[in-house]
Amino acid sequence: MAISDWPAEERPREKLLLQGPAALSDAELLAIFLRTGVKGVSAVDLARNLLQEFGGLRPLLESSQTEFCTAQGLGAAKYAQLQAVLEMGRRHLQALLEKGEQMSNPALVKHYLTAQLRHHKREVFACLFLDNRHRVLRFEPLFFGTINAASVYPREVVKRALACNAAAVILSHNHPSGVAEPSMADQQITERLAAALALVDVTVLDHIVVGDEHAVSFAERGLL
Repeated sequence: MAISDWPAEERPREKLLLQGPAALSDAELLAIFLRTGVKGVSAVDLARNLLQEFGGLRPLLESSQTEFCTAQGLGAAKYAQLQAVLEMGRRHLQALLEKGEQMSNPALVKHYLTAQLRHHKREVFACLFLDNRHRVLRFEPLFFGTINAASVYPREVVKRALACNAAAVILSHNHPSGVAEPSMADQQITERLAAALALVDVTVLDHIVVGDEHAVSFAERGLL
């Protein structure tokens, strides 16, 4: 049966408008993105097939262009559309941070940094540079490592902080293993960076470690 023949309250688009996006399943949300199915398969059934093939919504969203485009019902146009949607989401989060909301809403910072770093297959160390009112000046990935480690150089972080005219910084990196628990090496580099940045009057407000399911804040743990 075509989706257009379903009761109105069961159609994904109408259901979203009536109940909000949170009421939809992953397959229903994906079906709205797909818009149409393929011959003999509705958009919802195609979405279910794709979720099963990729192992869930997140693996599908983070798949490479080659992986994405070889799946049934997908292609380069859909891949470009998906990347645009994901980037709009990241820019929306950044716009909220740039309004100066980050210090009143630490969860927003975690959400933003998770969106920026969680999908990387290797370790990435980044900085969120802030002004003296703790408004975002710039988010910048600085160091890229193997799947196990990234070499972080305090001198380079200080140079970038000065170039941005930052008064404070939030450090962040991902753990490709998926476990967000800070390591001893993470604590040591945080101490080195905090000491180096203090020499130029830049405060380290937090260091957030991004894992697969959640992020850990050094400040909340009392590690700063």
